[in-house]
Amino acid sequence: MLLRLPSSVSELQKYLAEGAVPIGGATLVWASFQREGFPELAVSLRELPEANEIGAETLGSAVLLSRIDGRVPEVLRRAASTVGTGAVRRTATVGGNIVGSTLRCLLPAALVLDARATVLEGGDVYETDLDDLLAKRHLLLSLRWRTPVVSGYHKEDAPAGGPPPLVVAAAVHAEADGGRRLRLAVRDGYDVLTHTTACDTDPDAVLRTLEGTDIGALPADARDVVHRQVTEVLSAA
Repeated sequence: MLLRLPSSVSELQKYLAEGAVPIGGATLVWASFQREGFPELAVSLRELPEANEIGAETLGSAVLLSRIDGRVPEVLRRAASTVGTGAVRRTATVGGNIVGSTLRCLLPAALVLDARATVLEGGDVYETDLDDLLAKRHLLLSLRWRTPVVSGYHKEDAPAGGPPPLVVAAAVHAEADGGRRLRLAVRDGYDVLTHTTACDTDPDAVLRTLEGTDIGALPADARDVVHRQVTEVLSAA
């Protein structure tokens, strides 16, 4: 297998046009390569500047999960810190986790940040939402978002190899009109439920609103976790 390491988008476009297969950190594709055979030509984004940014409002797709630190909002940092083992986090990438994984542990955090994806598709670089990214499996270059007022993340403990553990991510955002809005994402199994609501009222009113949504139909123990996380984030805000 010949591995290309482009340092510009134009180089990346050239290699993709030649049939190169994007491999990310290869933590998810390596087993399939061993089973089905390795591609003749592969491409990694680890030398592409756009895919290696880390900042208060941006995160590149080639960033290793182990490199995600306090420069990004708490919800994203904590999500990355709970993925797999330390060895996995030292090789797995943001793009591989969000686009290539079925668990998508970073997805709830990205959703509550209202993140937008910069993607490369058909020779064009453009920005799109996360629903479009996942539906069409674009090549992700980076994520961008607005800094929230406060954010939080909780992941239930679960044995390795079992069903996906419950994840609750929440963030409070300042609105242009001076109000505040809560964005919530809950991973229940392989499904991710989301809801957005104004949160200028007291936490109990917000929780009552959530009870009337799909999140309110979750099992009682999962709703208890949601309530605790929402209350904690609203109190911090």
